[in-house]
Amino acid sequence: MLFIRSLFFYLGQILSTIVITPVCVLVYPLSFPTRYFIVTRWTVFNLWWLKCCCNIHYEIIGKENITESAGIVMCKHQSAWETLALQTLFIPQAWVLKRELLKIPIYGWGLASMNPIAINRGSAIKSFRQIVDQGCERLKDNIWVIIFPEGTRVAPGEKKKYLPGGGLLAERSGIPVIPVAHNAGYLWPRNTFIKKPGKITMVIGNAIQTESKKANEITAAVEQWIEDTIAELPDPYQS
Repeated sequence: MLFIRSLFFYLGQILSTIVITPVCVLVYPLSFPTRYFIVTRWTVFNLWWLKCCCNIHYEIIGKENITESAGIVMCKHQSAWETLALQTLFIPQAWVLKRELLKIPIYGWGLASMNPIAINRGSAIKSFRQIVDQGCERLKDNIWVIIFPEGTRVAPGEKKKYLPGGGLLAERSGIPVIPVAHNAGYLWPRNTFIKKPGKITMVIGNAIQTESKKANEITAAVEQWIEDTIAELPDPYQS
């Protein structure tokens, strides 16, 4: 049954992607907040469809910590689920993503309409400079900047080095960082077809102030909060 449920979810995701991709291109002339609202209807649908097909629901703790003005979000990256959930919480937002994705016909055009920070991963120094320069521009426009500090999805119980891009942006801009932790990797594991039923818990922490702090201090504070919080979250799988 888990296979069949997961199959139905992916069929719905594929069909909804086919529908929304040309829409992303058509709405490009509209203002970014309007584009963002229209395009994220795909996100809302897929979170609902995930619950219907795979019985995956979720709880958000700490919504009151979301500031009125846009800031920097540094989130644990275990799954594809958080890339959906974050879109419904921090509005509007810009992602940090690989520049190569923008070269995909039609799909890449749709991504470009969402004002991403498209980095060149071939050069670490250049990519960090892009995150800082373009991130400051997005923040000035009151657009949230979403960063996964480990740079890739990490399985539950594991961790990778937290990269300095988010800390550098926070140091340069002086904008607070909101750390986010969750346990989605148990139910929607990376590189896995099967989705498991259960309740994902996402925790939004208090804003970490960044004024007069160095990038490494900011990154260390974010890492400690995220890893300590995740250690307290249980395996949500309901067999």
